[in-house]
Amino acid sequence: MKVAILDDYQNMALELADWSGVRRYAEITVYNDHVADPSTVVERLRPFNVVCAMRERTPLPSDILQQLPNLRLIASTGPRNASIDSQAATDLGIAVTATGYDSTPTIEFTWSMILASMRGIDREAASLRAGGWQTGLGSNLRGKSLAIVGLGNIGREVARIGLAFGMKVIAWSQNLTEEKASAAGATLVDKQTLFREADVITIHLVLSGRTRGLVGAPEFALMKPSAKLVNTSRGPIVDEPALIEALRARRIAGAAVDVFDHEPLPSDHPFRSLENVLATPHIGYVTEDLYRTFYGDAAANITKWLEVNATSA
Repeated sequence: MKVAILDDYQNMALELADWSGVRRYAEITVYNDHVADPSTVVERLRPFNVVCAMRERTPLPSDILQQLPNLRLIASTGPRNASIDSQAATDLGIAVTATGYDSTPTIEFTWSMILASMRGIDREAASLRAGGWQTGLGSNLRGKSLAIVGLGNIGREVARIGLAFGMKVIAWSQNLTEEKASAAGATLVDKQTLFREADVITIHLVLSGRTRGLVGAPEFALMKPSAKLVNTSRGPIVDEPALIEALRARRIAGAAVDVFDHEPLPSDHPFRSLENVLATPHIGYVTEDLYRTFYGDAAANITKWLEVNATSA
């Protein structure tokens, strides 16, 4: 049996989990790079019986799965993976497993982005490294309006921390109720009010047909020129071209983004050069603790599957 571990950017998969059970039945190949072209993905994966997929880094839609006759198990990390066509996998006889998850890294990272953006930490650190000194002024959080789009497991904790900073917390999403908002210490407002009053807007929604492009040019037009947008959720929730235009025109003060329409981010993308953007390479969930959960559970899932299926392969 052959097992492929995909998109292990930091080369940590084998170090952070016990793969001895897998090795009893299978040969493991680890890929630290990322390939995006579908034909290249198919060529790479065709020999493998098992694929371990890190989150949504390599999409596995139906047209790719149909070209992988040897594939019998996809061991995905996280509780869900929207980039895997689960129905197609079922129809093709390919099992799909999930792992445990902890939202703590993303909650903490969201506040890293908010604080870094409001205080210009990336700008000041770059100045110091280049031999310079202070370059600008930061902004307080106390008394500012924190606007949260989505009060689920992550949004609720982000709200709680905002209250600890002395911020006024307002929230909106399509199904949010006053009761749920109040329980999180937030005030429910309509979408237009949220964007109009926000000093910091942070997005915490699942990407779906309803949320794709939810934040675009009309919303940026409502925002204060001093306001900032933070997105640690999913790139396509925000209309990326509209955000770039708003940043270039200085309609909003800045953005802190960890997620993008296309990942890895193209080398010539404007987010790599715009001065009012703090951009990070989708590291909101990338911590040793969570990777141990992801790879530990994935290895256990693969081992369990191999124990039943390896001898019949």
